[in-house]
Amino acid sequence: MSTSRTITSDGVSTATSEALRAAMQRLFEGKPRRTDGRLTKENLWREAQVSRATMNRATGILADWEAHLTQHGALTPGEARRDDEIGRLRARLADRTRENTELRKQLQAAATAIAALHHDNTLLRQDLEQDGRIIALHEHHRR
Repeated sequence: MSTSRTITSDGVSTATSEALRAAMQRLFEGKPRRTDGRLTKENLWREAQVSRATMNRATGILADWEAHLTQHGALTPGEARRDDEIGRLRARLADRTRENTELRKQLQAAATAIAALHHDNTLLRQDLEQDGRIIALHEHHRR
């Protein structure tokens, strides 16, 4: 009897067991050959190039698959890096949003102060015009 026909403790032939375990390892390492690398059972059987039914008979391998995902999560190394980067970018965005809010408050305060000064300046000029004491700035500096 050939070794590829021998049923292993995983519930499938030796060749199938080896193919599934190699595929599982590639997926866990983030080095898929035939799939997008997501840690899904569909990718496992596609990566191993076996049928879904064959994979489902490999109960020992599926138990190892589930144990790994329970312990390490279902993110590939690339997805974990992506999620870390998204977290960093969200933190930076929150910082910039707070900074932007503070700057808007300062801008509004400055605009209010400028408007008040402009109003006061207009009233002072009107008072000076009524009193006839208008002094041109360029003449004032010559004195």
